[in-house]
Amino acid sequence: MTAAPPDAEAEPAEDEPETGPTRRCIVTRDTDAREKMLRFVIGPDLSVVPDLAAKLPGRGMWLSARADVLERAVTRGAFAKAARRAVHVPPDLVLRIEDGLRRRVRDQIGLARRAGQAVSGWAAVKEWLLAGHVGLLVEAADGSLAERERLLGRREVPVVTPLAAADLGAVFGRDQAVHVAVAPGRLAGSIATEAARLAGFAGKI
Repeated sequence: MTAAPPDAEAEPAEDEPETGPTRRCIVTRDTDAREKMLRFVIGPDLSVVPDLAAKLPGRGMWLSARADVLERAVTRGAFAKAARRAVHVPPDLVLRIEDGLRRRVRDQIGLARRAGQAVSGWAAVKEWLLAGHVGLLVEAADGSLAERERLLGRREVPVVTPLAAADLGAVFGRDQAVHVAVAPGRLAGSIATEAARLAGFAGKI
């Protein structure tokens, strides 16, 4: 798929330096923290490449992390306008983004597990909750809402549901994991951020 040429609805592109903690979406023109947005670059073959870690060389093009914003970027020719050339948008771009964000969530949870900052299973999670040692609760997307509510009780703990039980289980070397507790800190924040980015694309294929 080749990106459509810029039309009259497309917002004007601006060369903004990639410095500072915030970035501006090339479609909505909204600004947000860079870690909450998605960066894209143009590859050597003029394809639009998602740079989920925001580390690839080249001038970045930033979008709000939502499937509808990506669709508008393609239909309005925002990538072509920002790159000032015709570009190719892979037809599976949404799938690439969703798969990449799922991997990033799994990797971050894996880091927390290896650092002793994450546990799985009802009993272990309940123990951490009672001790006030939970900064983020990661629940299986296909888990029971009623069971989650029984586990939490009246405790106010941030909850994300980025992965299925089988995917969560794989991080902990088991068939399934429904409940995962993450200790307060940087990794809990990173997992929450990646889960929020994924939520804007999950199921939108």
